[in-house]
Amino acid sequence: MKAAELPPQAELVRGIGLREATALNMIDMIGVGPFITIPLIISAMGGPQAMLGWILGAVLALCDGMTWAELGAAMPGSGGSYRYLKEIYGRERWGRLFSFLFIWQLSFSAPLSIASGCIGLALYAAYLFPATSTVWAHHAAHLGLPGLPALEFQFNITGGTFIAMAACALVFVLLYRRITAIGWISKFLWVGVVLTIAWVIIAGVTHFDPARAFDFPPGAFALDRGFFLGLGAALLVATYDYWGYYNVCFLGDEVIEPQRNIPRALMYSILAVGAIYIVMNISILGVLPWRELKSAAGNDTRYFIIATMMERLYGHWAGSLAAVLIMWTAFASIFSLMLGYSRVPYAAAREGDYFESFARVHPERRIPHVSLFALAAVAMFFCLFKLADVIAALVVIRILFQFLLQAFGLIVYRQLQPKVERPFRMWMYPLPAVLSIIGFLYVALMRPGFEKEVGYAVLVLIAGILLFVWRASRNKVWPFGTNG
Repeated sequence: MKAAELPPQAELVRGIGLREATALNMIDMIGVGPFITIPLIISAMGGPQAMLGWILGAVLALCDGMTWAELGAAMPGSGGSYRYLKEIYGRERWGRLFSFLFIWQLSFSAPLSIASGCIGLALYAAYLFPATSTVWAHHAAHLGLPGLPALEFQFNITGGTFIAMAACALVFVLLYRRITAIGWISKFLWVGVVLTIAWVIIAGVTHFDPARAFDFPPGAFALDRGFFLGLGAALLVATYDYWGYYNVCFLGDEVIEPQRNIPRALMYSILAVGAIYIVMNISILGVLPWRELKSAAGNDTRYFIIATMMERLYGHWAGSLAAVLIMWTAFASIFSLMLGYSRVPYAAAREGDYFESFARVHPERRIPHVSLFALAAVAMFFCLFKLADVIAALVVIRILFQFLLQAFGLIVYRQLQPKVERPFRMWMYPLPAVLSIIGFLYVALMRPGFEKEVGYAVLVLIAGILLFVWRASRNKVWPFGTNG
């Protein structure tokens, strides 16, 4: 059965209100990232001035969030960027190419994002069960292409690999139900996330030492090349930690009053999580010396920073409890990610721009079950990769294929379609969109060793264009025909 022939009753259900949407965004944003990446940010900038990464990351998220809010309110259907790029750049011309490339990269970046949460969860499990970190097998594959840096893919198999895969499988099982039940699950998971964050902040604030937190090294703010390269590396990690504020945009067909609730959920979640991150990380620096955090960045102890802090403050039981709570938080983020991303291939397939099977909706549960299963399966495979490689590849691919096209596209859309109804309009337009473009280019290119991740993105781009040309030629659509 083709997507266009699906029976009218096989539709998604509007069951997500403002509270559920905000909760889904927040548990997507507050995954395992902020609990394991602070040593990486400290190491990148060499001191507590790394807080600039968190602060500027919040500004970048807010600027880009307004792009999502305006487009999400104006085009409140499932699919998010797929729908926006297609409408902005023309449904039968360049929009067809850009929206396809977005779906194509999502085949890699969405499972990478989910896998990063699964891997992070498994790494924290090693605090409770150290044997799970033992490497059972390792393999490195190399790929050399003309004009590109040599690309390396490292595969690891540990006990934690199977924990990561099991977490992914369990999330799939929980999501294989109607959206109304999923909304209640999201709020339940959100409570655990809030409790975890609150405990970390309260512990840090009550044991805060300002002299330790603001112990800047000499030349901390010297505006030289090293400072800006370090800031770029710190911003890459901070950008990864903030991402997720747009999750509600992928669920537009399932949101109640989407023109009103999508922008609100976006803004509420960004402001709340931005404040939480900045307070939490400053409080951690007030307990653990930054030099200790920097040294931890080079070994596996960086994954247990929060558990280490709690154990030092309250005893071993507290470290174990912190590890369990952070694993809960990671699981909640995986849940939100898989839910949101599973709707994007579904939306594309419904319009004939992706494989027909992805358009199928379960007749009883009313969910895109084929899309959900495929996403979970690929994410389980990516659990074999190293976390640092997953994060870097994810951020650069997503920036080049989605965020830059979308921020620039908003400006184009304003010019080409000035009379379109916009329930939410970007504040101080076009400044936030321009700042988003500059910020994302800085993150992608202003770092040591950025060439490798850009090489991954170019490889994905070339493969995507070739696949698009093949499909367009076969189906006799633009640029080989006129029928849509």
